[in-house]
Amino acid sequence: MAEVSLRERRQRLIERSDLGGTAFCRAYAQQADEWLAGLANRATEGNPRSLALLAVGGYGRGELCPYSDLDVVLVHDGHRNVGAVADAIWYPVWDEGVHLDHSVRRPTEVLAAAEGDLRVALGLLDARLVWGEPRVAGPLITEAVSLWRTTLGDKWLPTLSEQMAERHRIQGELAFLLEPDLKEAYGGLRDASVLRALAAYAPKLGDYVDIPSIEPAAALLTAIRVELHRRAGRALDRLLLQEQDHVAAVLHYQDADELMAAVSRIGRSIAWAVDDAWRRQPSWQPVREQRFGRRRNRPTPQRPPIEVEPGIEIVGQQIALGDDAALATDSSLAFRLAAAAAERDLPIAKSALRRLADRMPPAPDPWPIETREALVRLLLVGRAAIAALESLDQEDLITRLLPEWAPVRSRPQRNAYHRFTVDRHLLEAAADAAALAGGVDRPDLLVVGALLHDIGKGHPGDHTEVGIGLVERIGSRMGFSDRDIDVLVAMVRHHLLLPDVATRRDLDDPVTIERVAHAVGDPRTLELLGALAEADGLATGSSAWGPWKAGLVGELVDRTRAYLEGGPLPRAEGRLAEGHAHLVAEVSGGGRAAVVLDPPRVTVAAADRPGLLASVAGVLALHGLDVRSADATSAEGVAVEVFTVEVPRGSWPDSARLREDLEAVLDDRLVLEERLAARARAYAGERRAWSARTISPHVLTDNEASASSTVLEVRAPDEIGLLHRVTQALFDAELDVVSARMSTFGQEVVDAFYVRTANGEKVTDPERIRSVERAVLAAVG
Repeated sequence: MAEVSLRERRQRLIERSDLGGTAFCRAYAQQADEWLAGLANRATEGNPRSLALLAVGGYGRGELCPYSDLDVVLVHDGHRNVGAVADAIWYPVWDEGVHLDHSVRRPTEVLAAAEGDLRVALGLLDARLVWGEPRVAGPLITEAVSLWRTTLGDKWLPTLSEQMAERHRIQGELAFLLEPDLKEAYGGLRDASVLRALAAYAPKLGDYVDIPSIEPAAALLTAIRVELHRRAGRALDRLLLQEQDHVAAVLHYQDADELMAAVSRIGRSIAWAVDDAWRRQPSWQPVREQRFGRRRNRPTPQRPPIEVEPGIEIVGQQIALGDDAALATDSSLAFRLAAAAAERDLPIAKSALRRLADRMPPAPDPWPIETREALVRLLLVGRAAIAALESLDQEDLITRLLPEWAPVRSRPQRNAYHRFTVDRHLLEAAADAAALAGGVDRPDLLVVGALLHDIGKGHPGDHTEVGIGLVERIGSRMGFSDRDIDVLVAMVRHHLLLPDVATRRDLDDPVTIERVAHAVGDPRTLELLGALAEADGLATGSSAWGPWKAGLVGELVDRTRAYLEGGPLPRAEGRLAEGHAHLVAEVSGGGRAAVVLDPPRVTVAAADRPGLLASVAGVLALHGLDVRSADATSAEGVAVEVFTVEVPRGSWPDSARLREDLEAVLDDRLVLEERLAARARAYAGERRAWSARTISPHVLTDNEASASSTVLEVRAPDEIGLLHRVTQALFDAELDVVSARMSTFGQEVVDAFYVRTANGEKVTDPERIRSVERAVLAAVG
């Protein structure tokens, strides 16, 4: 009877829909063991003398996903034909198309390799015998683990820590990525293996870090990884967007959001555990001493507890609860414990977290003032507060005090704009707000408002409207005054006001400033909203906050504050021509069109003609420049257009070529549409559908946003040449674009166009408005 190939064995397992996760991995590992043992038996004619085939690493643990590598070591104790035996095993594996990581070594050579290679040392911690003589394998495996606990662990731990940090930097955090690498990301399967390695090195680690708790988390990641391999027909460890719905259905989740929420919880659990382990290293790492030429462990000296405040003390290198801590009656205790840890950058003792979890009741309503003060104190520590709050959250302690936290815990935000889950975003925003607290007169309202500004995202409906109701209730429970609650509500209601207005509206239009002033009401609220806008943007991601947006928001805050304090409104007309009189004179005197390149601004002055702005916008797109704002005015028959641009990739384009193309388009020597279409095709692969849903383009018309112009707001997928197409459509509709503002949110843009009719008036006819909207939508496609 012909031997069943490994590939066929694997395929039979893959086709079993009832077999997934760790059960699949164990079954496949068993099949691989039997097949490899058969090869080895045939190569040695059933005589394994002086030979042992070891499975190491993931294969050694029995974590063999459908297309995982086989990691094996053929160990020999002086076998004469070991090379022929090895070839008789390796070549059939390669013929099967299975990836193989292999070596042939004597026991002493294996241990020497572990001395020189961290990967080898870690792989041996999971070594097991697949085939051969136990007398060859057993002592080697025992010695490898013993060496790790004595000399190799001491040697390799610093390198392991450095490699892990570098991997985290490159791969990002599993909990917050749209498409996480389940194996390599921060909080993934590789980190679970690091924890096992630390536990193998230091048995005392289990006293400080709950190692068994990571196994269910790792098992779920393994189950997802198995389905990815099964679906792709190849090794695939990145949970791609297009695979998330399928994996969710196979693993019996309601939808991809529920799956990704589970992935986020798992990633945070593993990341927290591995971070916690490294933070507590002074507590669990053996202290070595040299005696009579041999190294031996000696007990770590224990210092007496140091009380830092009532019920809280420092024990060793941890913040712990004293025996007299009032767990059942002091609702401030959890926040005070976390604040003490954050202020000293020390971990919270596991025993303290468990005591709180066992005995802390829900917070009273209203809170005692000490509880609110403890929360504010914790938040104002800043970035160190995040780890302390994560520790509380691992034991579900935050929801004891703030039940509204539960719906946002590990809630994914499945778009390229946000880099964190909702709850982590709120913690990050509060930390960033703490850094800005010195610039406001109510730091407590700033950090609490930052913590709660998106609290409505855990519920159906508009998150701002939902959040307003929640914050009214939360603020009252926390014991804030009615006036302070009004400010917190305003922070939630208007947390997007300043960045939205600054990037989508003309700050020189008096209506813009009037509207913002009316919304915020007073300078204090304006000040808090300005700081919140920055903290929210920084916590959202790199695309949400940068020098350009910071400058616009700052300018909007300054102008609005001046108006609230009795200053005049800006003038809406004549602002551009005044600064460019020399360009107007140069062009009107018969000169050629003028092009001024002054990064990040591009200024063009040319004989006024319809469609000029669309043409210039097209050239800028052709050179890879993203337009953030455009302003146009005219004098003496000369149009002056000023564009503020950003370079999304690479560096500022060649100025000579940019100037040449601008002059060519002004002289009608450049056919833009063909060039733009070619560029769009070239970058089509980069424009991915980051959002799980399709971005539906739409156009809104607002005749109240400006005193003299109609504002068209366009939402659409971000595409090369979009601004050119929209402005060309507006020109074809016989409208003049006075100014434009562009904002990008991941792969979606929100562009606002200030337009007027040929007579310089607003567009007020309803039928014409509908016609313009249809034309713009057609241009967007």
